[in-house]
Amino acid sequence: MDDPTATNPVDAEPVPAPARADPITGELITETFDYDGGRQVTVYLPPDPPEAVVFAGDGQLIAHWGGYLEAADVPSTMIVGAHRTDAEDEMVRIREYSPAFDQKQFAAHEDFFVEDVRSWVRSRFGVALPPERTAVCGVSASAELALAMGLRHPDLYGTIFSASPGGGYRPPAVLPSALPRTYLTGGTLEPFFLENATRWADALRGAGADVVMTERVGDHGDSFWQAEFTLMVAWAFRP
Repeated sequence: MDDPTATNPVDAEPVPAPARADPITGELITETFDYDGGRQVTVYLPPDPPEAVVFAGDGQLIAHWGGYLEAADVPSTMIVGAHRTDAEDEMVRIREYSPAFDQKQFAAHEDFFVEDVRSWVRSRFGVALPPERTAVCGVSASAELALAMGLRHPDLYGTIFSASPGGGYRPPAVLPSALPRTYLTGGTLEPFFLENATRWADALRGAGADVVMTERVGDHGDSFWQAEFTLMVAWAFRP
């Protein structure tokens, strides 16, 4: 298997399922915000002072991956996971996460994600790390959110983790001059999402960004993303 921390790995082999610290020694802390009538944010607080922080959409899922980081050789990393909407209509989530559909709804969620959540993390936990120690992460639809937040706020998020991005948000014709480092992944058993990830990788590389693109044997789902998440964190934050 190629080294997953190489500059541009492409690997058709699956990543072994990551080990998980069980029980985890870090804390999971959930707060409810006023946004959208009561939106939750779950934080994984590692047992040691955070050396890095990952802000994520679909936080009800990703915040719980802290146990995999505890079992891996990575710096102490805090995860701040903003939960998805409770609406049964999947388009509500997509309109919040992708700027391609409803600018007003996207902007409202962007303000919540970028301003409210980050301010709370600073005041509640005293964590405000520089962009080179801060990533924004997502899977599927929230992978589009991660790409959008990273491109729109490179002064805040120095790295993008985007796993199996959806196809609503596509690379603009002209990309910003300041581009975060970006780690993209897609599975061979999810060709639509692999194509989207490859499209983004090609566009960002063409604009001079530092990009990793991995192609794995895997399908659209938690186990595939969990395995790649520890590799993403290692690539971004391990010396």
